Amino acid sequence: MMKMNQLAGNGTEIIIGIVGPEALEKEIMKALEAFPNFQPIFLHITPSTLTSEAISNLIDKAEVLLFTEFPTYFKAKQLVDPSIPAHYVPLMGTGLYRSLFLINSQYDIKTLTIDTVEEKYIQRVLFELGEEGYSLKSFPHSSQAGSIESMVNFHSDNYQTSGSIAITGIQEVSLKLTELGIPNEWVIPTYQDLIVSLERALLATEARKNKESQIVFGIIDIDKFDKATEKYETEHEVQMFKLKFQQMMLNYTKLLDGHLINSGGEEFSFITTRGIFERETRGYKFIPLLNSAKSELGVTISIGIGFGRSAAEAGSHARLALRQSKELGGNVCYIVREDQSVIGPVDIITDTQYEKYDLSITDAELLQKAEKAGMSAAYMTKLMARVARHKKFDYTAPELATTLNITTRSAHRILLKWMDANLVDIVGEEKITYKGRPRRIYRLSFIIEGKE
Repeated sequence: MMKMNQLAGNGTEIIIGIVGPEALEKEIMKALEAFPNFQPIFLHITPSTLTSEAISNLIDKAEVLLFTEFPTYFKAKQLVDPSIPAHYVPLMGTGLYRSLFLINSQYDIKTLTIDTVEEKYIQRVLFELGEEGYSLKSFPHSSQAGSIESMVNFHSDNYQTSGSIAITGIQEVSLKLTELGIPNEWVIPTYQDLIVSLERALLATEARKNKESQIVFGIIDIDKFDKATEKYETEHEVQMFKLKFQQMMLNYTKLLDGHLINSGGEEFSFITTRGIFERETRGYKFIPLLNSAKSELGVTISIGIGFGRSAAEAGSHARLALRQSKELGGNVCYIVREDQSVIGPVDIITDTQYEKYDLSITDAELLQKAEKAGMSAAYMTKLMARVARHKKFDYTAPELATTLNITTRSAHRILLKWMDANLVDIVGEEKITYKGRPRRIYRLSFIIEGKE
């Protein structure tokens, strides 16, 4: 991704329509100082007061829309079909840390009710903060936009029964709860959250239209299909399972404004455009289909996404990406871009493990050594990226096992192969205990050489 000052400094004024409560205008104006090309038009509106006329008038004046609250974005998309890029500020960043810190410091209560914020993000933040014993209950339609009244009732009912504290992403809900005397915290985006969202909005404007319309080809494959269908006793039940899976694929493709192709058996393909795919995946970091397949149908899927300058190129890259997902054991998504660089895994949980690497190794000598060690070029490059991300090149076998998420026994076996292929060097020993055998320290010289 280009740096923010490069993005904002091309000398062209861009009108951005910002939709949300007036209380956030000051924070947004501060963040906009980093984007001198943006000329904002504010529409102070709530989900309850939003009208199609107001949004349509704003669309006529702006080149891109940014909604500060998801329910307003969701309702606007139902009322009108925006002819310009429309984004919302996701509540998954530093704003959550701030809200949970304030709750923890003000209240001695560990029962929380949540709306418009994914429960898994709350759980992850609590884990990273070292907080335990919290009980969470989510608004039942958190993935969509429920009515303000239903959200207020949800929080109120739980407060009456269990004395819970409400976490909401909507100012209107927070104000009504405060009127009712119900403790609550309105999660608002921080400066950093706004910067990231504004950067994405800038990438979606006129300067990006050539890539916005670029073809994206996706392949979705059920992992271990035969094993997944063993639990069904009759062919009828297997066919019903296939129909449910197909319906899930149709729903997801509709979300992407794409076209679904049944490739036969357990594999589906879809075609969409890059701009839509980037927005719906929140910049390649969120694919709810992975979780839906597991929770609703009890199967895991592998997804390969290909970008390309042509449909043929995008399709070939999607197949390469699918192989990457399968190599990792499934239940993930990888992307191969037009320059054959790979990004992934794309998953709601593993965005902290995000990797980028070049799919092709051109160094003939390195390739020869990799083949001797029984490694493919794709695996070699993925390995180089994963280790290089930690900026550590000297490892004991247990340390390497932790980094690569494999067993210590597998790490020992791999290191022996690498030694035979002259890919690693022994640079020392580590004495753990008085009686224990010292652990060898290996230097992954092939990765250091590959970076030079």
